[in-house]
Formats: sequence, C-alpha cells, structure tokens
Amino acid sequence: MKIYTRTGDKGQTSLLNGKRVPKDSLRIETYGTIDELNSHTGLLRDMLEGHNTELLTAVQMRLFDLGSTLSAGDEATVARFQVPQVQEPDVEALEQAMDRMDADLPAMRHFILPGGHPAISQAHICRTVCRRAERMAIRLAAEEPVPEIAVRYLNRLSDLFFVLARWTGWRMNIAEIQWAPRS
Repeated sequence: MKIYTRTGDKGQTSLLNGKRVPKDSLRIETYGTIDELNSHTGLLRDMLEGHNTELLTAVQMRLFDLGSTLSAGDEATVARFQVPQVQEPDVEALEQAMDRMDADLPAMRHFILPGGHPAISQAHICRTVCRRAERMAIRLAAEEPVPEIAVRYLNRLSDLFFVLARWTGWRMNIAEIQWAPRS
C-alpha cells in the first residue's frame, strides 16, 4: 500500500465519511493538534525511561481514538465504522493517576516555571499542546458536533501533564523553579 495518494495535492483531504474539506479547516487543525500531542506524549514516555509507561501508552491510545472520532466527520460515520470512543472511565483513569502522583507531592504554594530536566520540560510542552487542542475542540464544538467527553478528556489530560511534570521533578529530586514576579 502506498502512503501517498495525491488526492491532497490541492489542499483538501477527506474525512472518514467521504466529505472533502480544506486541510486548514478547524476540524483538521483540531485532530492534527491531537496528533501533534500524541507525538509529544511518545517523546515524553521515552524520556521517562519506564516510569508511567503504561499510563502514557494508554493516553496515546485514547488520543488516537479521539483523533479518529474527529476525523469521522459525524456520529453516523462513527457508528458505521465502529470508531473507538474516549469514555468516562478514561477520564476517571486520568484523575486516579493524578491522585496517586499528587499524594507524593508537597502542596503547591506558588507558580512554577517549566524546566529543571528535559523530561519535566517535555511534560509541560505536552500540557501546553493539550491546552491548545482543548481550545480548538471547544471552538470546533461551537460550529459542529463534537462529543462533550472530548473536551473533558483534554481538560483533564492537560492537568495530568502538569502533575506528571511535578511528580517527575519530585522523583528525580529536582527542585521546582518558583516564579518570582517583578515587584
């Protein structure tokens, strides 16, 4: 099977339902950003060298599900092709993972700067790309149907990346860099 089709050479692509849309449409931008987040998540998983591997692999699977749902184009296509869906237990799994990590962490009493170690920085990159994907999904939902759980999952996932960044620093005994506002 060839990877190239030449059908997108004029700036359009097909959704799973067959509808042709511009490659810069909000729907394509949204699931493209989710794909970008998936790649950043894979890099983070590699950087953590075995810590939270199962958690991040599960996140990557759910991001693929979410991207597939958005690429379907409509609910009928999702049903017809049995596109895997992000579900409430997936959101709950993120919350449970955060609760486990948060139990190890000191209370946060200040804003912190991303950094201290490449893995910590990568977790923050994942967080910010996730927030962008969430904002895009919200904008898309104002124009077209988007499963409500998609926004909820992305919201919780960005929180998870923040907690994971802190937990990674704690595990590596790397001090958080406190934001010091100008006075």
